[in-house]
Amino acid sequence: MATLHHTEIDPAQTKPRRRARRTGLVAGALAAALLTTATATATAQAAPGDRAAEAQSEHDAVAAQVAAISARVTEAEQALQRMSIEAEAASGEALAAQAALAAAQQEATAAATQLAEARGAVDDAEEEVADVGREAYMGGDDTFGDVAILLDADSPTEVLQQAATLQHLGEKRTEVLEEMERVEAAEARADRAARSAVAERDRLARTAAEKSAAVAEQLAAAQGTFDAVSAEKAALDAQLREAEIRLLALQGARDAEATWAARQAGAAASTLTAAAGAIAPTTGRVTSCYGSRWGTLHAGVDIAAPIGTPVVTPADGIVLQAGPASGFGLAVAVQHGDGTITLYGHVNQMFVSAGQVVTAGQQIAEVGNRGQSTGPHLHFEVHTGGLYANRVNPVPWLTARGISLGGGC
Repeated sequence: MATLHHTEIDPAQTKPRRRARRTGLVAGALAAALLTTATATATAQAAPGDRAAEAQSEHDAVAAQVAAISARVTEAEQALQRMSIEAEAASGEALAAQAALAAAQQEATAAATQLAEARGAVDDAEEEVADVGREAYMGGDDTFGDVAILLDADSPTEVLQQAATLQHLGEKRTEVLEEMERVEAAEARADRAARSAVAERDRLARTAAEKSAAVAEQLAAAQGTFDAVSAEKAALDAQLREAEIRLLALQGARDAEATWAARQAGAAASTLTAAAGAIAPTTGRVTSCYGSRWGTLHAGVDIAAPIGTPVVTPADGIVLQAGPASGFGLAVAVQHGDGTITLYGHVNQMFVSAGQVVTAGQQIAEVGNRGQSTGPHLHFEVHTGGLYANRVNPVPWLTARGISLGGGC
């Protein structure tokens, strides 16, 4: 029978095996830890790249959105400017026709006065001719009568006196008849002038009425479109602002909104400035210059400013007009000492009236957005030769008075 033998195990021999097991466990744990760390590191290394790609993608998308909205804003703004300029031009034509009518009415009145005076002179001349005729009749008006007067004289002295009287009557009749011819000719000229003035007045009245009606029809037809485009532009402006601010944030701007505002200020149009002692009509940015736009004359300069910004007269003068002015909404016209007239359109409210004397620097109105306007601004014009007679480029007039448009015009 086999005998089972108990073998004593030396503890010293078992220690290496246990150490090996522990070493294997530690190694496995370490490998697992290294794998986890490597995976986490790889994940951490991949995340910035992914975020950069996502940021770039969002940046590109927003940049494309900004470009698209900018294009639509530009299109809407051009449509508004075109409508505004056409309305201003039509308004100017209507107001020019009204001014010409007023001048024609004055001329017709003056011609009527001259005709009345000429007819009065004719009446006086006819009365004088009648007087001379009576004198001649009392003394005889034929050769035999004249001889009889001389023969009836009692002395040579009386003969001389009678002869002198006859000569005087002859000369007087000649003078009176010549004067009669002159006043009758003057009456005829005055009558022709009066008829011509009345005809011109009536023609200009028809022209003024037609232009006013055309302007009213144009403004009525365009107002709905104008309002719709204005609303669209306002919405697009808001979208563009948000998109541009988001784009700046993606580009790393710390305060994207402040950066956007600073860029807007830097991108502003030329600013109206005045030299020491000079007085500009208002303060603000020059947004449109004098010249042709879409085949229509923009007869002034536009200065953008908030509603309520003071509008002053750069020089002393007399207010010619202050009130409604079709496409301009409200307008003020001031005539200065050199004969030029300055016009201020789209004003919000006026502080002067026609016939009032104003001094340089005096506030006459405030910037507004009345009439057809792309936004709050002052429309400034210079006229020569009378109100609306000749609307010239305002730059030379302003420059001569130390006022600069900042090189924008």
